[in-house]
Amino acid sequence: MSTTTGPERTRVPGRRPFRRGWFIGASISLIWTYPVLVELWQSPSVTGHLVGTAIIIVFAAVFMATVPYARVTPSRIRRLLPTVVLFALSLTLMPWLGTDIRWMWTFVGVAFAVSAMGRRTTWLFVPALSAVSFIVGDAMGADAFSNVVNSAIILSISIMMFSFVENISTLERLRAAQEQIAELAAERERGRVARDVHDILGHSLTVITVKAELAGRLMDAGSPAARDEIAQIEGLSRGALADVRATVHGYRGVSISGELAAARAALESAGVSADLPGSTDQVPADRRELAGWVVREAVTNLVRHSGASACRVRLDNRSIEVADDGCGPASTASTGSGLTGLRERVETSGARLTIGRSDLGGFKVKVAW
Repeated sequence: MSTTTGPERTRVPGRRPFRRGWFIGASISLIWTYPVLVELWQSPSVTGHLVGTAIIIVFAAVFMATVPYARVTPSRIRRLLPTVVLFALSLTLMPWLGTDIRWMWTFVGVAFAVSAMGRRTTWLFVPALSAVSFIVGDAMGADAFSNVVNSAIILSISIMMFSFVENISTLERLRAAQEQIAELAAERERGRVARDVHDILGHSLTVITVKAELAGRLMDAGSPAARDEIAQIEGLSRGALADVRATVHGYRGVSISGELAAARAALESAGVSADLPGSTDQVPADRRELAGWVVREAVTNLVRHSGASACRVRLDNRSIEVADDGCGPASTASTGSGLTGLRERVETSGARLTIGRSDLGGFKVKVAW
């Protein structure tokens, strides 16, 4: 686990359930102050009874507040305060308990371990506290067995609580990471839908615009072909609506063969000579949808912006290229949202997009996989 502590922990979702767990566990652990209270009340000093009991109550309150205090305190030094207070309170019981105050030091070790002081510092402090307990007990003539047991309890319980807090903190960070991943996934899906709607509507509306202009000219000329163009506009509109609905529901059906057929119709309506492949068998199955998006976006841009009179599409098992003889890329041009969306789609699929001037003298879009 990282030794990151302080405010970062206080922002982690799930800290409140951890606090509840701490309060429950800490309350149960305070049962171990009962033998100390019994020993205090067995002393002949009435002052010891009252003062000692009051000290134990304050000791318990400080111990209970250790985790809430540590998780809202950014300063590591300030987070050390409960540990220092607990240790000082234990020393005040020495007139009545003598060396038995060492049994209170387990709470001191636990308080330090759960105060987010860092792995290295905890692994130095807890063994040191255990060793001090053993040395003090040995110097004061405490029973050897109980001295060893007390030191072992301080070490084992404190380290166990430190490991427990480490695990809980790790789980909290995992929950926070899962929430962030869910947000990113939702944002990515919104971006995908927006990109797909743009690509679909951009292409369809461009073709509809071209056909509407053509139908207007045919109507002015009194040609009966205007009716056919208007019928095609209606069909394109219905198709665009179906595409949008399918995209929103996540079932977009773009294929290279379908897009080549649509491109031929769009280019013919725009008066652009189309040199398109007669077969798409050479395109790998897992690249057919991507190739379809390339044709759709490139032809849409050609009809909108290029002023081209010829368009050529080349396919093989490694790439697809769409080229025209129009005005070509501007020297200071920035790609529009359509090509930006295409680039994102290409990069997501692990392919490579190249945009530049074609050998026909115009614009070229090439995707290699």
